[in-house]
Amino acid sequence: MRLVMISDTHIPKRARDLPATLWAAIETADVVIHAGDWVDIGLLNRLETRAARLIACYGNNDGPALRARLPEIAHATLDGVRLAVIHETGQATGREKRCAAMFPDTDVLVFGHSHIPWDTTAPTGLRLLNPGSPTDRRRQPDHTWMSADITAGALHDVTLHRLPPRTA
Repeated sequence: MRLVMISDTHIPKRARDLPATLWAAIETADVVIHAGDWVDIGLLNRLETRAARLIACYGNNDGPALRARLPEIAHATLDGVRLAVIHETGQATGREKRCAAMFPDTDVLVFGHSHIPWDTTAPTGLRLLNPGSPTDRRRQPDHTWMSADITAGALHDVTLHRLPPRTA
């Protein structure tokens, strides 16, 4: 099972659309995960049409229309892997311990908000993943997104993808 993970797209405020290379990955993925801060419902509509399966939550910049269609925390079990998706997890200091306590029955937590890619594992085994942002890198060197595979109940081949700089 092939996963594509994105967050903090901020469309159309930070970009008109997702990069073509990311759309290509979305269209071949089994599951697309979006960890909030869509900003406009148009991207949600397009992802629902183009993704085989979408698991998503809303973020702090998402208004009533997005909040009416998306949960604050999304949960799914994918081939035995228990997944949760949330936008905010608080400050980086103590994140693993805090999230492990908040999500004791979760194997993988995908989150966003900071626009900073993150891949760590809590002492409990909870894997924490933040794909960064494909459209708003803030102070990061690159626009990013993540992919991973799930096979026989295990997450593997987690990859951070760096996008080429956007042209005007």
